[in-house]
Amino acid sequence: MKIFVINPGSTSTKAALFESGRELWKESISHPIEIISTYKNIAAQLDFRYEVLLSILAKHDTALSEIDAFAGRGGLLHPLESGTWIVNEEMVDDLLSARYGSHASNLGGPIAERLAKEAGGKPAYIVDPVVVDERIPEAKVSGMPEAPFLSIFHALNQRAVAHRIAKQMGKNIEECRFIVAHLGGGVSIGAHEKGRIIDVNQALGGFGPMSPERAGTIPGQGVVDLCFSGLYTKEEIQKKVNGLGGVAAHLGTTDFREVLSRVDSGEEKAILVFNALCHQIAKEIGAAATVLQGNVDAIILTGGLAYSDLLCSGIKRRVDWIASVITVPGEDELLALAEGVARVMKGEENAKIYRKIMLE
Repeated sequence: MKIFVINPGSTSTKAALFESGRELWKESISHPIEIISTYKNIAAQLDFRYEVLLSILAKHDTALSEIDAFAGRGGLLHPLESGTWIVNEEMVDDLLSARYGSHASNLGGPIAERLAKEAGGKPAYIVDPVVVDERIPEAKVSGMPEAPFLSIFHALNQRAVAHRIAKQMGKNIEECRFIVAHLGGGVSIGAHEKGRIIDVNQALGGFGPMSPERAGTIPGQGVVDLCFSGLYTKEEIQKKVNGLGGVAAHLGTTDFREVLSRVDSGEEKAILVFNALCHQIAKEIGAAATVLQGNVDAIILTGGLAYSDLLCSGIKRRVDWIASVITVPGEDELLALAEGVARVMKGEENAKIYRKIMLE
């Protein structure tokens, strides 16, 4: 059972071939910004990215006909349940038209479908896109009806590690209650109940802990004052929220290795910001525990920042009274895509069918 997985980024295309859960090869191609900027929009890159992937397959002497299934990174769609979704015409239309927003990941599904057709009508899928929304109704209500809490987070990695830890426990994911904290350039913390993520903070320009580049929860009145101070444009405020917020705003860097080095050297400001990061992440984990009514099988720390023992220990000592803390560092999106497709092909899950919805 060979599965070809694709992850298009803003300036890169990553791909890998898996066979029965084993990675046969992996490739990452960088695209100079001078080339990317020649395309008027994301959809216009489709042919270019498709040819890149054909060249990758040729480099590794892999024929399309020998591949059993294809998977692309899920892009911006309307809110969906978690799981593995069949790429169909309706999904491709929503992704390429950027109906719900423009991002390089919008190319994942359309390219997977195109390759699958060329391979002789093989299946194409996306797995746990960032728009997964299985929250209970009360989790969506903010104090300002015009600005409800949205669900944008690291669903692919969160679900992948939840599946792995459940398996290690000798259980199915539907039998478990986890709190999963994805710690990376953004931070998302989800309450997982019996296979569904019933509450999660909005990791992109929303609320929750700050991160190396995102502000997280910030005082509403303070933001209003900044917006109408006349000192900043809308774009500059947006950058303060997402891109140059959080740790970057305090310490002038998004490189967490530099932050750890400054903490190790004894720099007081770096220590304060680092402790605040641990405090905010732990506080959000505690909030997720209340959503699960204190019934938590494990707290899972994952993502790139989870490689830091100092960060993980700073979080663990604040939350290990809730449940045991398990660290799964890194974010292997290609493996997560392959695992999602494999569950369908093994009959462990049913693939889901995408349908367009009418916009109000």
